[in-house]
Amino acid sequence: MHRRRTAIALSAALAAAPLLTACGGSPHAGAAAVVGGQRITVAQLESRVNEVRTAQRAAATDDAQYQQTLAQTSSLTRDTLHTMVLDRVLNRAAEEAGVGVTRSDVEQMRQGLEQQAGGSKALQSAWLQQYGVAPQRLDDSLRTEVQAQKLAGALGVDMNTTDGKAAFWTAMAQASKELGIKLNPRYGTWDVQKSSRVDARTPWVKEVTVTPGQQA
Repeated sequence: MHRRRTAIALSAALAAAPLLTACGGSPHAGAAAVVGGQRITVAQLESRVNEVRTAQRAAATDDAQYQQTLAQTSSLTRDTLHTMVLDRVLNRAAEEAGVGVTRSDVEQMRQGLEQQAGGSKALQSAWLQQYGVAPQRLDDSLRTEVQAQKLAGALGVDMNTTDGKAAFWTAMAQASKELGIKLNPRYGTWDVQKSSRVDARTPWVKEVTVTPGQQA
């Protein structure tokens, strides 16, 4: 499963995106994905990716280290879109299960993780390196962690067991189906049963990473 999450096993590419057609045949120009009839635009995706690239650039000790980071995270654009879509799927599944997340829930998780990591900066660094989460998105990421844990609780499943994981992802698959997810073909397709992005079989299409400062 996607590397981004712990609880649910849980750059910028491409100048001009082709039309993306959602259910019903309506064109969605400039969309990286359409989830529940709502667009995730290419511009929104690029912005999220650039946040990570900027943070990675700031964390690198020199250009050689930054280039190494770029090579290690060459799929950042696709991974980021996966995360953005999966977050919406989780939101739908959580809503249907009557699950809510409070600011206090997020703060409590953050405090615990900061103690384990050795402080706020250390936690931000760890989340950036391990999950590709920019510092300003850390609370959003932690909210998703809490939401996933609460959803598992509402479903009455243990995520440490095979049956528990299967039940959790069955709920996620149902939410994916209801949302009618469509990805821009250049980013692959969405597997409803696995609630996961799948690469398209187009080896001639290469992802181009635009680092901050390179855009026109």
